[in-house]
Amino acid sequence: MYMYKIVASDLDETLLGPDGTISEDNIAAIKKITGMGIKFIPNTGRSFESIQPLLDKLGLINKPKEYAIVYNGGAIVENEDNKILRTNPLTFAEAEVAFEILSRFPDTAIHVYLLNDLYIFHPRTDDLAYLKTRGVSYKVFEDHTLAKFTSAEIIKVIAMNPDPAIQKDMHDVVMYAFNSHINCTYSSGQYVEVNSLSVDKGIALIQLAISLDVFPVEIMAIGDNSNDISMLQSVGLPISVRNGVPAVKKNSKYITKGNYINGVAEAINTFILN
Repeated sequence: MYMYKIVASDLDETLLGPDGTISEDNIAAIKKITGMGIKFIPNTGRSFESIQPLLDKLGLINKPKEYAIVYNGGAIVENEDNKILRTNPLTFAEAEVAFEILSRFPDTAIHVYLLNDLYIFHPRTDDLAYLKTRGVSYKVFEDHTLAKFTSAEIIKVIAMNPDPAIQKDMHDVVMYAFNSHINCTYSSGQYVEVNSLSVDKGIALIQLAISLDVFPVEIMAIGDNSNDISMLQSVGLPISVRNGVPAVKKNSKYITKGNYINGVAEAINTFILN
């Protein structure tokens, strides 16, 4: 069986359950492969600060030559001292247009992610409850403008609304406004995420792989939602967990029988440990 050098995985609803927890099966499988020298790389829309408890559970926290891809490819980080290796931010103009469009939608929370901080405009209680399960800290701002962020790197802008119809409307309006020259995806069944066109999970993963002298065919990647598709299309073995959306399953060579509880462990056991 082909020996993969990297296993990249989405976190929320792929490796982690809806409450943000990780199963012992997934932990055990990941520790086995990292003990063999295989890189396990979280590839997530979240910030690197919010995944520190998970890295601790996996034995990867503050480790040199271990890595994470965060903000949907907006940053690549070495775990030791959270060393930023590369950032891929939005331009301020892109962020400003995305924010203006998304903030038009009623009952929608808007997240503005800087490299080290999350700011939320018009927070929703269900959104804040979800962030709490992920250990995400944030600041609320009330100005209907991004003027205070003109000198900052804005990594991504996202909108939270649990209504799928509103999510689709937000996505479509953003894509129209940018003439499709923007990266706009869905995540966790409640977020619409906007990154620069040159930024996605797949691009960042290949950037990191090249720096490690790893070929795409030597990478296994696991996901569940549309912001994972670019990652799955970039690797030798793309895998969807059972709860993956149809588009993710369509772009996968294997669909696990397990969901976020043990689907990652199943994939690792099937293609690496067995």
